[in-house]
Amino acid sequence: MFSTLKGLFTPSNKDLRKRIYFTLFVLAIFGLGTNIMVPWAVKSVDNLGFLDLLNLMSGGTLRTFSIFSLGVMPYITASIITQLLQMDIIPYFKELKEQGATGRQKINRINRYLGILFAFIQGYIYSVAFIQGDTTTIIKTTIIFTAGTALLLWLADEITKKGIGNGVSLLIMAGIVKTLPTTFTTAFQTLALSGNWTGIVLFILFVLAYLAILIGVVYTEISERRIPIQHSTRTASSYSQEQAYIPLKLNSANVMPVIFASALTSVPALIGKFINNQGFTDFVNNYIVYTSLTGFILYILLIFAFGYVYSLMELNPKEMAENLDKSRAYVPGIAPGEKTRSYFKGTITRLTFVGSASLAILAAIPIIFQKLTGLPDAVSLGGTGLLIVVGVALETYKQLESSIVSRSYETSYRRRHNR
Repeated sequence: MFSTLKGLFTPSNKDLRKRIYFTLFVLAIFGLGTNIMVPWAVKSVDNLGFLDLLNLMSGGTLRTFSIFSLGVMPYITASIITQLLQMDIIPYFKELKEQGATGRQKINRINRYLGILFAFIQGYIYSVAFIQGDTTTIIKTTIIFTAGTALLLWLADEITKKGIGNGVSLLIMAGIVKTLPTTFTTAFQTLALSGNWTGIVLFILFVLAYLAILIGVVYTEISERRIPIQHSTRTASSYSQEQAYIPLKLNSANVMPVIFASALTSVPALIGKFINNQGFTDFVNNYIVYTSLTGFILYILLIFAFGYVYSLMELNPKEMAENLDKSRAYVPGIAPGEKTRSYFKGTITRLTFVGSASLAILAAIPIIFQKLTGLPDAVSLGGTGLLIVVGVALETYKQLESSIVSRSYETSYRRRHNR
């Protein structure tokens, strides 16, 4: 890590530093926007209920009627839908998936358009539920929320192009980081300042639980299964010098299953706020909210489901087997073609199960701790937020590290050939 940071300040990485500065500048704009409130919103919302999850993802702005109240969650909802449609549901989306980079660009464009549409719908629902005003006021508020999401999607796209890391993930991470101090302050005030020694012990256990989440995310992110491969065009002596392999991550989906599951389980609460039906609201609170038993089980199952969907989309066994055939390579002991495809599929399935189980356990720790101690719901949400923050931070660091390493190789290569 220190060598990476040291390499960042070398003269050859000047443009890389500019990308980092640009990313920080955009995140500063996001932070500024979270403090710009809708002018006619006279007071904040004291109790959002299960919409506290959306409030967490947007950096606490949903509660205070910021122009960025919806954050990038409408885009996440759109991404969930388009990813499901790519699984042989609509042939057009499957064709886009098979087009490679060109298809991904078209899917991203569709996601942005759908994200803005969902932002308008969610903004309208939120305005009707919480803004006390006439039709004109509700429409103006809806347009402001939609414009805020559209601006964030553009800023996220600019980060991806001109900065470091995935723009959407970084904006989500920035919003969560903004709320983490409140989570620890709430836990300290509720437990450590309760006036007895058991509260202090519980607060220590709370800190240890969060450290366990941090260590667990790091471990699952760096763990991988290395599948050895051999090239039919190489001589036997070359294998003794360097062993080629295909690295398969234990959790190739990273923290996206948690983000997707959190976004999907918040939809019923948003609908409940809009229709203002007490019976439906009670049903959501008793059976859908993941602090309830059935909601908790649903949340864990969604993490598993999205883990499998995302992993199989990122790692296509058929494409991997075909690429090996094209490069005249094979897995030792496995026949090329259908046998190799089945081998990759089985390996990816087992890895995804272990990775999704690890992710589900880490996501369950703060929820169980909150239930046992009676802490506010914000504490369990903070645990989910920490899970996302660590995962996104690791992915961004890996991208930064790989950029520095590749540039150092290019620099040394030029020096050798310029002599």
